Amino acid sequence: MSRGVRAAAAAAVSAVAAVAVRDLLQRNHALLRNFPVIGHGRYLIEAIGPELRQYVVAGNNEERPFTRDQRRWVYASAKKENNYFGFGTDNDIEYTAGYPIIKHRTFGRAVPRSHPQAGYEAYVPCAKILGKRRAKAFRPDSVVNISGMSFGSLSGAAIEALNRGAALAGCLQNTGEGALSPYHRNGGELIFQIGTSYFGCRDAQGRFDLQRLKDLVAANPVRALEIKLSQGAKPSLGGLLPAAKVSAEIAATRGIPEGVDCVSPSRHAEFSDTDSLLDWVEMLAAETGLPVGIKSAVGDLDFWDELTTLMATTGRGVDFVTIDGGEGGTGAAPLIFTDTVSLPFQVGFARVYRMFAERGLTDDVVFIGAGKLGLPDNAIVAFALGCDMVNVGREAMLAIGCIQAQKCHTDTCPTGVATQNRWLTRGLDPALKSVRAANYIKTLRRDLVKVAEACGVEHPGLIDSTSVEILDGRTASTGLDEVYGYRPGWGLPSKADRDAIIELMTATEPQGGSAPPSADAVRARS
Repeated sequence: MSRGVRAAAAAAVSAVAAVAVRDLLQRNHALLRNFPVIGHGRYLIEAIGPELRQYVVAGNNEERPFTRDQRRWVYASAKKENNYFGFGTDNDIEYTAGYPIIKHRTFGRAVPRSHPQAGYEAYVPCAKILGKRRAKAFRPDSVVNISGMSFGSLSGAAIEALNRGAALAGCLQNTGEGALSPYHRNGGELIFQIGTSYFGCRDAQGRFDLQRLKDLVAANPVRALEIKLSQGAKPSLGGLLPAAKVSAEIAATRGIPEGVDCVSPSRHAEFSDTDSLLDWVEMLAAETGLPVGIKSAVGDLDFWDELTTLMATTGRGVDFVTIDGGEGGTGAAPLIFTDTVSLPFQVGFARVYRMFAERGLTDDVVFIGAGKLGLPDNAIVAFALGCDMVNVGREAMLAIGCIQAQKCHTDTCPTGVATQNRWLTRGLDPALKSVRAANYIKTLRRDLVKVAEACGVEHPGLIDSTSVEILDGRTASTGLDEVYGYRPGWGLPSKADRDAIIELMTATEPQGGSAPPSADAVRARS
């Protein structure tokens, strides 16, 4: 044995001996005191447990929050690879209570194209006009849009990739409550979210500043304002961006000190009840001309009862409602909040929608769903319940490279999506990933139209609650309308909106191999 090898061996033995001595003397871990050195194997396995389960142990439908099959579908769609599945379903349909079944029709009003046409990308606009009472009302170009994810929680490269992707797919991107950053200025149209800290539209003392909001809106492609009341990941909890993540760029974007914990309170300071909330909504709409809506998870229903009562009796109201499911989302939170606080999407949305429907308000409000709705089956159920659009968050993250490492809150995201670490974010190419984000959104829209046609209608927003049944077990099922107490016609847009969207969908179909019209041309026509 050479002298160098002997020296290396001696060094290794010394290092192991040093670890053993430290383990024997420390008092924090009984396991290491009793099993020095080898006890570290347990902590290593615990640290890489999610990766082991994801790639080695878990079956196709076992991993959470997104199964291997679900992730594979998103990845394949984003890369324009084959996203079909062969040899039948892995799901145990017959014995799975709560499993949704979409009822296709032998004959229907919609007649799909018999031959696919190269270059045609389905244009699937919202079935309703957003903000009918506002000066800057518009029809969103896409029923699938990007959910609120802030610059700070996501990296600048990820935000840029999503914004570029939104431009390519012709959809909207919600800024999240972290304000409008330089990375949001890459061609995609925006919904500006106003959180409890009023980032991007606050004064030096952290109070809401209307003039700053108006200046921001005037200088950027902001199409609507969304007041964030709560979110599914951490309802009524507020938020915290750790000091380590508060870079100079984030501080400048949000209007806060650099390198200091950034706290978002759990409540707004500009209003204190439902009545003052509606006053604030009307003020924002009057000053900016933009549609104004709210985003919330669903818990106690008193707020929604008050909101719909005031809207029905006072003439004031929100233009859209974004309901976030308690299934959680991109935000990190204590386990009890992610697991048990706020209702899951279907239950929460249905209860809120019923209140609007009972008061005759649904025709003038656009309903947006969020919470694992970036998968076709979940999205179809949402549309059947009355959603007019769906927002995608974690699925969009998967499309740009997220591997579900579940390290979003640690600043160590290995793919550079949910971190501010420069070394990690350098691996994310916004130009390449933007194309994948757009591919995913276009594919989801295409699949939604395919399912709508299978149900005999032209547009996913025209699928009603009678088109879905929920399995109760092996031998029984219940219609979605019965499960949630829907009356005939609930969940559908008005006849005028139905007629308009049918005309739009049929008018945008290319004829004789011609290219589809541009988004601007279609928007002008709508």
